[in-house]
Amino acid sequence: MKTVNMHEAKTHLSRLVEDAARGQPFVIARAGKPLVKVSMIEEEAPRRLGFLAAQAEIPEDFDSMGEDRIRALFEGGDGPDP
Repeated sequence: MKTVNMHEAKTHLSRLVEDAARGQPFVIARAGKPLVKVSMIEEEAPRRLGFLAAQAEIPEDFDSMGEDRIRALFEGGDGPDP
């Protein structure tokens, strides 16, 4: 991996960033001590909303399922059995 000093990085930043974007990361050093690594950002695949549509059924009471049992657990009681 290429290492450049701070002055060289400032002078040639555009070229260095273009190289990093093409998969050639580099390290910026100060007084010979590595400080930062510059590399391209890996793009994440877009989330596909709705790809499971019509493949599962969600009950009407989904938001309130088990609320008595959950409330009882928080309040210290046993509550109704599931």
